Amino acid sequence: MNSSTRKRTRARRYLLMLGLVFAAPLGCAFWLYYGSSWRPQAHTNHGTLIEPVRTLPNVTVLRGKWSLVVIGSGEGGCDAACRETLIYARQTWLSLGKYAARAQRVLLSGGDCCDEAYLQREHHGLIRVPATTPEPLALLQSFPAPQARTIFIIDPLGNLMMRYDMRADPKGLREDLKKLLDLSHIG
Repeated sequence: MNSSTRKRTRARRYLLMLGLVFAAPLGCAFWLYYGSSWRPQAHTNHGTLIEPVRTLPNVTVLRGKWSLVVIGSGEGGCDAACRETLIYARQTWLSLGKYAARAQRVLLSGGDCCDEAYLQREHHGLIRVPATTPEPLALLQSFPAPQARTIFIIDPLGNLMMRYDMRADPKGLREDLKKLLDLSHIG
């Protein structure tokens, strides 16, 4: 073998090794994800994912923006738990900063629920959907039980995605919502 052939062989060997250095991690990751049963157990969301995601009945108020939905307590008004959940939803929405325009707060409730004067005074901008007609009633029945002290996240396409129990740390709702709004290009 002459020296030029040896140089070409050496150059090819270096090029092959360099390619393996870059391709090996990609191949290993591909195999772990598609070829094995291993899945990471850790997650970064604070709420509970609703699996499978539920597509809600076509209610126009829940389309186009990310929605923080509170289910109002039934007969006789918004009790203390309902009011506290509305306050958490409002504070979370206000803390979104530049993302607040892409989100909305919705109160889905029975026909005689909640003091209108209280809602106007304390929760300006809250969208109230009374479940008195068939369309909102079907929407109300689409949510999982229990609903007290719970805030649901609905994406701009009308899919029920996550639920948050407000007895846990409510800061998790803000963190998850900011992450969704930052990564999402819809709504």
